[in-house]
Amino acid sequence: MRTIIRNATIVNEGKLFVGSVVIEDEMIQSVLTTDDSTQTYENEIDATGLYLFPGVIDDHVHFREPGFDYKADIASESRTAAAGGVTSYMDMPNTNPQTVTLEDLNHKFNIARNKSRVNYSFYFGATNDNADLLPQLDRNRVPGVKVFMGSSTGNMLVDKEEALFKLFKTSPLLLMAHCEDTGIINHNIKMFRKKYKGQNDFPVRYHSRIRSVEACYKSSSFAVQLAKETGARLHIAHVSSAKELSLFETKPLAEKRITAEVVIAHLMFSTEDYDRLGTKIKCNPSVKTSEDQAALRKALTNGLIDVVATDHAPHLLSEKEGGALKAASGMPMIQFSLVSMLEMVDAGVLPIVRVPDLMSHNPAKLFHIEKRGFIRSGYYADLVLVEPNANWQVMAGRYYTKCGWTPMDERTFKWRVRRTMVNGKTAYCDGIVVDGIRGKELVFNH
Repeated sequence: MRTIIRNATIVNEGKLFVGSVVIEDEMIQSVLTTDDSTQTYENEIDATGLYLFPGVIDDHVHFREPGFDYKADIASESRTAAAGGVTSYMDMPNTNPQTVTLEDLNHKFNIARNKSRVNYSFYFGATNDNADLLPQLDRNRVPGVKVFMGSSTGNMLVDKEEALFKLFKTSPLLLMAHCEDTGIINHNIKMFRKKYKGQNDFPVRYHSRIRSVEACYKSSSFAVQLAKETGARLHIAHVSSAKELSLFETKPLAEKRITAEVVIAHLMFSTEDYDRLGTKIKCNPSVKTSEDQAALRKALTNGLIDVVATDHAPHLLSEKEGGALKAASGMPMIQFSLVSMLEMVDAGVLPIVRVPDLMSHNPAKLFHIEKRGFIRSGYYADLVLVEPNANWQVMAGRYYTKCGWTPMDERTFKWRVRRTMVNGKTAYCDGIVVDGIRGKELVFNH
């Protein structure tokens, strides 16, 4: 089927221009700067006044299946992704069972093949003793290996230095590291318990002092040291502090062996928001100070940050009860990543042409994803149309995550996703997720 999206304001590869995109079945056939009225199309979409972006590629999500389907699953969270303009995702291994064997990795691919509304892939999880499996991974199917260099949800900590060195030395794929020093975290907890006479929990505002800047920096700097010693490709997940930014370079992405991701939570929230939102914004690593937040925002344009993701991590609200120790860490964010970035555009944080760099182009380049991440002839038609002056409020019935809440509740956004296309088909349009649409496996050309 031939489709044309007419008269959109296209944001792609550093350019902003009015044009039209012709789609032939799954693929983009051409990008036009002048309308060709001599051609006929089975489907015409009038995008006058709307902005057209390449579909967002989220390199960091937790869709919870298998094992935690009561709060989220691949079907529910991929439909949430579609509602947010996210057309591809890469899911983390801290499920149940953990994705640390080839059998369990293949099981997740099979689930997604039947249930995912958008395109998908899955990380393989590192352990203290599974480095010998890494050469067996299919480099065309798997984006990378996730290494928890700090304890977090799922208890997948890799804490033996000899195991870490072997992982960094032998992995044929990019290593994506969660970096928090567990020794510092445990020491901080001990100090708080001493100060508060053995209490088993503390107000959530102390979470950022327990999972501190020092805990993040010590672990991140160790990961960078290992990568330099071994030549490994290292991607540090959810950088959360200004101090960590000193570990990265501003040279072009193609020249980097060590790269950095920041997530929406650390860009949109700071410790000042604990009083208003409480444990709803508790995450690992913790949100940091407003000064850290400002430094992360600045790094979106100075070349230190390469990718923006969500770390979308649903929990039931009942699991978020408690404080700095007992409340679950993580929040559902994938529906609001693109509109949050566009809100920062309006605030002068970054130019609009930088948004697809961080959310589509760079993830595609970094992971060598085949024919995605750009509005180009011969690429899959993964596209999102966004309305610039919608002024809509987030509320129940307007978000789709299975866990049923978001820290964005009651926030008003100027920008709104109007239509998401996955492989040339409309997966979401004006508040409705289209039934029957299924994404494809991402293909990597490592």
